[in-house]
Amino acid sequence: MIRLFRYNEIDRSEIFSRDIASTKNVEGVVSEIISEVKSRGDAALYEYCEKFDRATLSSLEVSEEEIEAAVASVEPKFLEILKEAAENIYAFHSRQVRNNFMINEKDGVVIGQKIIPIEKVGLYVPGGTAAYPSSVLMNGIPAKIAGCHEIVMVTPPTKDGTVNPVILAAAKIAGVKRIFKVGGAQAVAALAYGTETIPAVDKIVGPGNAFVAEAKKQVFGKVAIDMIAGPSEILVIADKTCNPAYVAADLLSQAEHDKMASAVLVTDSTELAEKVAEELEIQIPMLSRAEIARASIDNNGKIIITDSILQAVEVANSIAPEHLEICVDDPFRYLDKIQHAGSIFMGKYCPEALGDYFAGPNHTLPTSGTARFSSPLSVDDFIKKTQFTYYTEEALGKVCRDIEFFANKEGLGAHAKSAVIRFAEEK
Repeated sequence: MIRLFRYNEIDRSEIFSRDIASTKNVEGVVSEIISEVKSRGDAALYEYCEKFDRATLSSLEVSEEEIEAAVASVEPKFLEILKEAAENIYAFHSRQVRNNFMINEKDGVVIGQKIIPIEKVGLYVPGGTAAYPSSVLMNGIPAKIAGCHEIVMVTPPTKDGTVNPVILAAAKIAGVKRIFKVGGAQAVAALAYGTETIPAVDKIVGPGNAFVAEAKKQVFGKVAIDMIAGPSEILVIADKTCNPAYVAADLLSQAEHDKMASAVLVTDSTELAEKVAEELEIQIPMLSRAEIARASIDNNGKIIITDSILQAVEVANSIAPEHLEICVDDPFRYLDKIQHAGSIFMGKYCPEALGDYFAGPNHTLPTSGTARFSSPLSVDDFIKKTQFTYYTEEALGKVCRDIEFFANKEGLGAHAKSAVIRFAEEK
């Protein structure tokens, strides 16, 4: 059963702790997999596919025929929903596009910044029994908007050697054309180092299990990555006017993800807290993933009772959750006071699931308190910035001695000389 705390009566470290220990030490296993893929390429991928996915493949790349057949097999109603979700995601992320700029306010001086798409990106998408077409849209669409030249996707095959049709349908809608039947740490290694079939990329994005997260960590530096994602999290701020059944359902929407997921309610109402605890016990047995949700709620779930909603906001800022719901009648009253959250869901009719699939903002979010300093996946993750400087001879002459003075203060004489040498004849 979920635990109840009174905020002013407990050790703060207990409710803010993120020390959820993994039961697996995957570092050594992942390191070996990366080494094998790096040295043996496709051969290692085929072997790992048989070992981990129980699938025997004739080729790694999904053919156009397979994609078209998959799309044709998907329920038309779901295709329409995928397309509408994609439109919402596109509309939101297109507003994130950055522009080049140039400053020419001083005679003879031009400085500026240029936005350049990352040339090659790899999207990791979980597959098999845990198929998430939403992740395809959330990763693929911002990459397309950014203008990435090459976008490739990796996803684990099912036992019969195919890719879940809804994954392929989402890829078609997102405009991702090259898809490979490989998952796990071996897929990350293939994207980082390249194989005979899979091209090496410049950045890897997308969610995955502990092995995928560890692999992304180990290849970082060879390639860029989006983030190291931890277990799913939700924090709900709710007052006495909320329906406890709604609140419980929202908490369970994340608890069902993973036994290590974290679901937290912060409320100024003892009555609501007790009713939500009761409602959780009613709803958990009805879930298809009841065992997972039960472990998450019992081990990591919390209800924190505060003196006010403003104090609840303080708690939320301290925890910096991945998903934050503000379930009150006037949520915009508190929006400016939220400093640390991955994504904020406003009001009593905005469940976190709306953001997972449909609304438009990205669902790839910072976890484990990293919302204190990081952001949701966006178009920014698929671009890089470079800068440029232009000075005429006259403009450099005006500041030449200043550069010389500055460089000498740092003990870098060659720096100083590179400026003054251009005026040596005049001197």
